[in-house]
Amino acid sequence: MGMQANSPWLLLLLIPWGYFVWRMIASTARLQGSRKAAVITIRAIIMLLLIAIAAQLQPFWTLSERNVVFIADRSSSVQADEALGQWIAKAMAGKDDEDMGGIVTVGLDAAVERALSKDALRSEDSYTFRAVVNDQFTDLSQGLRLSSGLLQQAGGGRIVLLSDGAENAGSMLRQAAMLKSAGIEVDVVPITPPQVTDAAIESFDVPSTLRQGEKYNFEFTITSTTAGSGELRLYGDNIELTRSVIQLEAGENRFALQSAALDPGFHQFRAELFTDGDEREQNNEAYAFSKVSGPPGVLIVEGEPGSSANIEAAMDASFIRHETIAPERLSVELASYAAYDSIILHNVPATRIAEKPMEWIAKAVSDYGIGLVMIGGNDSFGLGGYFKTPVERALPVYMDLKGKRQIPSLGLVLVIDRSGSMSDGKLELAKEAAMRTVELLREEDTVGVVAFDSSPWWVVEPTKLTNREDVISKIQGIQPEGGTEIFTAVQEAYNELLEMQTQRKHIILLTDGQSASNPGYKTLTDAMVEKQMTMSTVAVGDGADQTLLQQLAKDAKGRYYFTKDESTLPAIFSRETVMMSRAYIVEQTFTPQIGQAGDWSALWKNGIPQLNAYVATTAKETAEVALLSPEGDPILARWPYGSGRAVAWTSDMTGRWSREWTAWPEMPKMLTEWIKWTFPQFESTPYSVQAELEGRKADIRIRAEGGEGDYSTKLTAVINNAVGDTKILEPVPVAPGEYKASLPINEPGVYLMRIGGGENAAGGAAAGTTAGFVIPYSPEYRLLTHDNGADTLKQLAEATGGSVLAYDRPQDAFGFAPERMRQRFDWSRHLFVTALLLLLLDIAMRRLSLPWTAWGKWLHSHLAFARKQSNEAAQAASSASVLSVSRLQQRKSRAASFFENDNDRPAASAKENVKRTQEVIHNVSQQETVKPQPTAPARHEESDSSAAPKPDSNEKVNRLLAAKNRTRR
Repeated sequence: MGMQANSPWLLLLLIPWGYFVWRMIASTARLQGSRKAAVITIRAIIMLLLIAIAAQLQPFWTLSERNVVFIADRSSSVQADEALGQWIAKAMAGKDDEDMGGIVTVGLDAAVERALSKDALRSEDSYTFRAVVNDQFTDLSQGLRLSSGLLQQAGGGRIVLLSDGAENAGSMLRQAAMLKSAGIEVDVVPITPPQVTDAAIESFDVPSTLRQGEKYNFEFTITSTTAGSGELRLYGDNIELTRSVIQLEAGENRFALQSAALDPGFHQFRAELFTDGDEREQNNEAYAFSKVSGPPGVLIVEGEPGSSANIEAAMDASFIRHETIAPERLSVELASYAAYDSIILHNVPATRIAEKPMEWIAKAVSDYGIGLVMIGGNDSFGLGGYFKTPVERALPVYMDLKGKRQIPSLGLVLVIDRSGSMSDGKLELAKEAAMRTVELLREEDTVGVVAFDSSPWWVVEPTKLTNREDVISKIQGIQPEGGTEIFTAVQEAYNELLEMQTQRKHIILLTDGQSASNPGYKTLTDAMVEKQMTMSTVAVGDGADQTLLQQLAKDAKGRYYFTKDESTLPAIFSRETVMMSRAYIVEQTFTPQIGQAGDWSALWKNGIPQLNAYVATTAKETAEVALLSPEGDPILARWPYGSGRAVAWTSDMTGRWSREWTAWPEMPKMLTEWIKWTFPQFESTPYSVQAELEGRKADIRIRAEGGEGDYSTKLTAVINNAVGDTKILEPVPVAPGEYKASLPINEPGVYLMRIGGGENAAGGAAAGTTAGFVIPYSPEYRLLTHDNGADTLKQLAEATGGSVLAYDRPQDAFGFAPERMRQRFDWSRHLFVTALLLLLLDIAMRRLSLPWTAWGKWLHSHLAFARKQSNEAAQAASSASVLSVSRLQQRKSRAASFFENDNDRPAASAKENVKRTQEVIHNVSQQETVKPQPTAPARHEESDSSAAPKPDSNEKVNRLLAAKNRTRR
């Protein structure tokens, strides 16, 4: 056993330690005597412990054995788990009993398959890997670092690395110096990956910026292992543009397709390759993007076909490019919205907008500066079901009325199907719809929730909403099970509504299944009408009994909804709840009042036409309300949201509620000004973005065009991927006008980035430009030669003093001579705890007025008593030993006297001799049991001093003692 210091130069601290101890002895005047000595000793020990910890002083034991850790490269470029397992098993079979072997697997990360152990593997022919690693990248440095830690804990050893050397994350050569300093040699076994039939898109290039009408080429580089034909498909903004049959040669192939930039905006492209017998599909897709400059564009989403004629005419008059679509055609790709400068939702109910487009519209405003305008009608704002939606968050108005006016009291019962068919996410969205309805209602309203399968079950008994949290908690507890029986559930809801004392009574029925026919439905709906109740029905999916639900809604004077998209259920419930109040549409003729119009004040210098109706909303706290109703409701409001801007017009644009406005000659100009106000606010200096993949992160470099800027300019980058995940980065300046950031990456594709100066209140880039970058598939799947990997492996072996092992000789893994290795014990934690306890003791001895002297005397007296007891015990043991020897001498003398007297008498018969011998033995035994008096030894010595046995009688005495021992046994 020895001691080793990893930082021996820190042991020089012992010099000031000695000086410090001397100073304490000389200057600690306040403490005296043993207390002073104790404090100085404790402090000295504490400093010694801290010096030992700092110098990493550790005990070690010297061992003579061979330790080997095998690193198996299990990345996708190798794909040889079975071969690697067989090689390692054969190598482990060749080790001695005292040798230890361990196994580490590596991909992007590393994991310990088997810790260092002397035990043999279960099989000498193969090993099955169990650890899970990310095989989409290769970072061999992770495996080397982990293996080094295992070997250093065991005192040292070697690493055997089995890999193709094609690393694409980290650097194994950077670990070489660390391994060399630790005395760890690395032997390498180059692995040749199996040959596969594969064709890969190595590159896909499109000009990043284009002008409208400009011609350009899509350029492809495709590498193939075999010759043959394939099909190349090209998609733009998730719409197929073309597909071409191509002929491939073994090796590198180049192709080009010509196109022309048509629509201004941001466009993303995807190329897909299909070939017969392709064994690796991960490298068959590539991505690109381009930003086409041109006149501004507006997307008009209309609820009723042809209802946007007035808006389109205003756009045409100002030469603003526009496109009108139905809400069902809204794209599920975020990049599609970046192609427009503003989005107009014209009397569109939220029930017709799917969940993803709803999110993308809000993100387009907040993250990419796209404008948003909502124009009213009977399917807009709260009436359209936008309560608690992403679009409501982006608009300058709330969808509910915030208790501003008298609203009829409402009794509402939600009848929700909880059968087993609702388990695939439908029930979760139905519960979300119910909870959103509860949030929309007022405390004066009464709500009940019935869940049904084969029978109804009251989740929430009808109650006023004085405790919303309790009601929502109960709704969250609904679980799917059972069949479907509608009639009894609706009947339960009807019976409870009869007892409610509210002005409006309504039932919302939701189901996705069929129910047995029941002649009582008609009787039940007639009773509802008689009692002034209404019922709306929601059919989810094609499996619902649409005929029955449609008839029930018609007979009960309600509304029927059918949806295949469960994500619209919350909007449907919100819409129904709002419509039941009948207070959201304000029908009266009035002239809007001018509020905080700002730069829009000039639009009304010649007066304002009258309006006949609008949808009541509540202005948000920071919104600018340009026009108000006599009740103070917002008619026209605007505000900035994130990087973009939004406008709300709560009346319509068809002329039904705004006949004088639509006939007003200034209306087209005014509407154009509203929309232009929402256009993106770009900075004068655009940015270019480049991204390089490094493992599961992308190193992003942002450069200001022209290299302008300085180190003090702060940027914020808001990044969205294809699935809508948002990440806000703060790039670090690395040069004037150049910034760097790191982004975790999960999937390849086109990423949009909003770059601006600083961050706004909504968490987005305050102002700036939209850029993009492409993350390709992992380099693990590229069809490249692995010769460079073999060279890198050889360099690693040479740098650490290892060697290149032959793949067909696994027994060489333990072929090196055993080395004397040091197995160390890390006791730094124990030393630190000890130092901490001593510090507490030091503080106690100096600060606490305790009877330390009395305690010291008490401890000293107890220690002295313990020493005295120990000495007395030792003396007693010594006396007992002397006494035993004395008794033995006495017996010997008496026996000698007996036989001496016996020699003087005439010879006796044999029987008499035996009898006398037994008497002597009996007497000796009797004397042995008698405890001698304290003065007995002296008397015996005096009486027996003259009767010393003769030399010739010793043999007889010995025989007598032997006979005595036999009788005892």
